Amino acid sequence: MKKTALLNAELSHLVATLGHTDEYTVCDAGLPIPESVQRIDLALTHGIPAFIDVVTTLLAESQIEGVIMAEEFPQVSPELHTQLRELLHAEERRSAKTFTISYLSHEAFKIRTHQSRAIVRTGECTGFANVIFQAGVVF
Repeated sequence: MKKTALLNAELSHLVATLGHTDEYTVCDAGLPIPESVQRIDLALTHGIPAFIDVVTTLLAESQIEGVIMAEEFPQVSPELHTQLRELLHAEERRSAKTFTISYLSHEAFKIRTHQSRAIVRTGECTGFANVIFQAGVVF
């Protein structure tokens, strides 16, 4: 049996096959997912699994260098946005790497998801709880 935290086979495959600057999205239950992008659907019911739990697990398994969020996220869901920013800062300290963090309008964000290698759908029902991660390198 696998020793690290990530047990989901599809997510493990995604992380193992990411190349430098590849993008993947973690989203709430409502974000539209383009037909052309792989959907990894973890949503079980409202709130399960939670967005922050999925992000925490993926950050432990993958190196990122960039983060993209919707401009509306901090205003509409300030508590979850703050949790995510704190998690990102902790990961920067742990990895000794700095991430670029940028914001797009929600409409531009949805268009940007078309570039994702995969979109991971959570059961999160908090508005604008969506993030695009850009893969980094561990060296």
